[in-house]
Amino acid sequence: MMPSMITVLVWLSAVSFFFYGISYFTSQKLKDEFIRYGLEKFGPLTAVLEILGAVGLLVGLLVPVILSLAAGGLTVLMLLGFGVRLKIKDSFWQSLPSFLFMVVNGYIFYASWQVH
Repeated sequence: MMPSMITVLVWLSAVSFFFYGISYFTSQKLKDEFIRYGLEKFGPLTAVLEILGAVGLLVGLLVPVILSLAAGGLTVLMLLGFGVRLKIKDSFWQSLPSFLFMVVNGYIFYASWQVH
């Protein structure tokens, strides 16, 4: 049986957010990025929210309301991240991942509501 596009997107997003969330605590580079953004104090919170969002996406494959909450939360998180990238005048390529993850999780959120 072939997995649905939503399932593939959920796994892609979950693995990515789990990796980036954990990486904040293990990589000085990611901590330095938050310093560059002027948001150093929000780095740990953002990392924890990314990890919780990743777990929520995977649990959401079994519990649709959790999928909606996790995808909605990650969409907002990436909207804020994209806004920060624009504010500090990052390049198109630096800003693209936050925009794409915002769109992907926005789509997951939208599709998960169609199940309700």
